[in-house]
Amino acid sequence: MSQTNLEKYESDLDRLTKKGVSLLLSLEKEYHSESFEKLYKQIAKDNYQEFLKKIPNFDSGYQSWYSEASAVIKQLLPDRLADFSRLYEKPKSRKAITWENYVIEDLLQGLQITRGFQKEVVVNATAAIPRFKQQLEILKSAEGRFESSLFDIRQLVQADLFDSELEAARELIKNKFIRAAGAIAGVVLEKHLAQVCVNHNVSVSKKHPTINDFNELLKNNNVIDTPQWRFIQHLADLRNLCDHNKNREPKTEEIDDLISGVDKMIKTLF
Repeated sequence: MSQTNLEKYESDLDRLTKKGVSLLLSLEKEYHSESFEKLYKQIAKDNYQEFLKKIPNFDSGYQSWYSEASAVIKQLLPDRLADFSRLYEKPKSRKAITWENYVIEDLLQGLQITRGFQKEVVVNATAAIPRFKQQLEILKSAEGRFESSLFDIRQLVQADLFDSELEAARELIKNKFIRAAGAIAGVVLEKHLAQVCVNHNVSVSKKHPTINDFNELLKNNNVIDTPQWRFIQHLADLRNLCDHNKNREPKTEEIDDLISGVDKMIKTLF
């Protein structure tokens, strides 16, 4: 039995939390080496060297962790996404770098501020460790959403239904029902874009809006950028080929692209 979207989110959250703990160990090892060695030699004892081999490199592991964690937080804790991003990104209004505004991006660039002839350190990478700890705590706090009575699982359940419908579309292609497969994929995309408009409080005035109507509204309200808008427009053209264009039959590879594109949209656009 395949995982539900809810189970996928729980699994991804657990994996990302464990990876985050390993990345935190990497920072502690790099910048608090004496206290780190003293503590973990006591814990790991004879297996200390093996324990060290399992600790990832922070610089190479953080970016992929951040991208995945951001996606999970965007879905489960959208109100905390800005806080999560702020701990990584350099403040645009920053004029001087201090302990209070040093961020993880500074650490990854190896930024250190000194003063005077003696090169006294004002702020360095150790200032980013509390920032990463905060990011990790925000991610961990998402676990409570699964038990909370306030957690709205409607969209996750809807995503399960969309997955099932796209799977049905793939089966139709296998049996050469190309137009029917494209029509189903188009309906899934239309329903998903309608939900994205609801998520972002985008008002829809038309009684029977189309994919292109939703696409224009989302672009005009800065929910999607121009490349996303063009991609959705392309998907709408493929859908229309199935529903309206009787001059030629849609090609199997075109509808394969439509189904893959819709699958990408329901997994990345919220």
